[in-house]
Amino acid sequence: MTTVDAASSPSPFVSGVSSITEADAELSEALMAAELAPLLPALAYLTGDMSLLRETLRPDPLLLNLPFSGYTDEQQAEIRSLALDAVVRYRDGGCVPSPAPCDEALLRMLEHTVGGEDMADYLPLLEEELAYKGEDRRAPSWNADELAPDVDISVVIVGAGMSGILAAHRLQQAGVPFTILDKNDDVGGTWFEAAYPGCRVDNPNHNYSYSSAQRHDWPFHYSPQGVLRDYFRQCADHFDVRRFVQFGCTVQQSVWSEADQTWTVSYTDADGTDQSVTANIVISAVGQLNRPRFPTEIEGFGSFAGETMHSAQWRPELSLAGKRVVCIGTGASALQFLPHVAEGASTLVITQRTAPWLAPTPDYHETVPEGLRWLYGHVPSYSEFNRFAIFWRMGDGALEAVRVDPAWESDGSSVSMISEFSRQMLVEYFNAEFDGRADLLQKVVPNYPVGAKRMVRDNGVWARTLKRPNVQLVTDRIARITTTGIEMADGTVHEADVILYGTGYEASKFLTPMTVKGRDGVDLHEHWNGDARAYLGVAIPGFPNFFCLYGPNTNIVINGSIIYFSECGVRYILNLVELLLAQRASSVEVRADVHDAFNERVDAENAAMAWGWSSVSSWYKNDLGRVSQNWPFTLLEYWQRTKEADPSDFQLSFPER
Repeated sequence: MTTVDAASSPSPFVSGVSSITEADAELSEALMAAELAPLLPALAYLTGDMSLLRETLRPDPLLLNLPFSGYTDEQQAEIRSLALDAVVRYRDGGCVPSPAPCDEALLRMLEHTVGGEDMADYLPLLEEELAYKGEDRRAPSWNADELAPDVDISVVIVGAGMSGILAAHRLQQAGVPFTILDKNDDVGGTWFEAAYPGCRVDNPNHNYSYSSAQRHDWPFHYSPQGVLRDYFRQCADHFDVRRFVQFGCTVQQSVWSEADQTWTVSYTDADGTDQSVTANIVISAVGQLNRPRFPTEIEGFGSFAGETMHSAQWRPELSLAGKRVVCIGTGASALQFLPHVAEGASTLVITQRTAPWLAPTPDYHETVPEGLRWLYGHVPSYSEFNRFAIFWRMGDGALEAVRVDPAWESDGSSVSMISEFSRQMLVEYFNAEFDGRADLLQKVVPNYPVGAKRMVRDNGVWARTLKRPNVQLVTDRIARITTTGIEMADGTVHEADVILYGTGYEASKFLTPMTVKGRDGVDLHEHWNGDARAYLGVAIPGFPNFFCLYGPNTNIVINGSIIYFSECGVRYILNLVELLLAQRASSVEVRADVHDAFNERVDAENAAMAWGWSSVSSWYKNDLGRVSQNWPFTLLEYWQRTKEADPSDFQLSFPER
């Protein structure tokens, strides 16, 4: 099978795009499975035929998340007809792609994909994603041996999950020595640890993947845990970073030496022996969603005599078949594992404090249709245009729907006209799903704005679960946990053989339980005092050469991809390492005034978003009530601000001569 050279890719999972030999009828059948919004722009990019971008076929931005991108039946038919003609011409012309378009043409394609306007600022980002010449544009453009051959430098990365693998890959490309310490027995982080039934990503996999390691053959739209675990294993092997990982190592503390300008990282190895390693730089890639949160505030917590299990510490060997099960919490993980629990348990009582908004996702558990996979593998750049379409509709294109309109009047359930429109559309979904069950409907429809709390994807399985005869949804307050079950505030007792905790993670307790001591022995957790902050989520004043990935205020709310944030953060850190080497400096530290001004702006903007404005409880807020998790600005702004570090934002220290 020949390949199209112009569609080359830096990805180890894509060897090229295959030539088209299929008959017209087969092409027409494949196009029935197409994601429509990016189809004509991708074909315009491929063929140079800008007449494909008809105004009547631009998607409505407000309808992009609907099936078929909100197109009418007539529009769908016209798009597929135009696409078939274009693909046939491309096939019959020998599968020769058109030369790369000029910026003006590419901008038109980009704006047509998402129904947007004035999007020129996104062009450089799209070009990075398209990688139409096979470049890995996020790779470092420098090498330590060439930049500073006389300088010794080393890095310790804590964590071999998604962010740690990426940081290791980029450091290796730059020729910077590093060691990775990870508490687990294999790479993958959360996707290695999460073993509960139903665990899967809530972001389409064409978006939830490294830009330089995209796949055209994802088996699912939203991959289950095993697929993602294997993806990160394969990436680690291809990037050749596994050999630098010390598995089974639990980091206890990292201590900065001002005299030596180094960090000493102390850890317990797989044999239980205390060890330490010294390095110039520490990168924390420990993530946020890995330490379970338990409802210790409930009276009697810990007194239950039966089995207990948190979703983050799932024990597959513990059979729930025929058991009386109580689940405390209805967070994102709970809504994934509870349908499976309900199938085998004799009874299942689900206690809910706050109902989640459900995002209708009919294909949430579905495999990618063969026709769509064929298009990804045969139409150059179609997969990449679709990736950008997902990036937009789940990120910057949805931001206005959660922004507070100060003039908007409501009962607290919406924050603007667009927010109210979103709420009404979702309420209609609830009405349809719980038709005939008014008793459940009044319990499951949230009374807070869409986006104020994490949304949960649903393909109808939640309603089917709650309607089962062996399942009961309870919204009264839990008064206490007893030795035999739980007692509610109204005195009702629910006996149980097993209590499950779907109560989420200690997300706001960054870097816990690792101790970090910076300049003058300042303990980072004492310095934060329960209110974690960092500049761009990466750098902290008083902690030179210490960098975070997925740090404070780098969580995305409208379900953008955290991999995107890690890629931006890693490039920023590599840029700071480059600055150190180029200047022959021993340490780099963000200025306190720069850090503080940035966080003031973050707080002001978060207050203007649904998640900051609403009083609903969520893991976005820390114990002090501050939103310490979320990035409130556009994804584009994070890319722009981390593309290149501004040296004036930092202080450099130099070794004594």
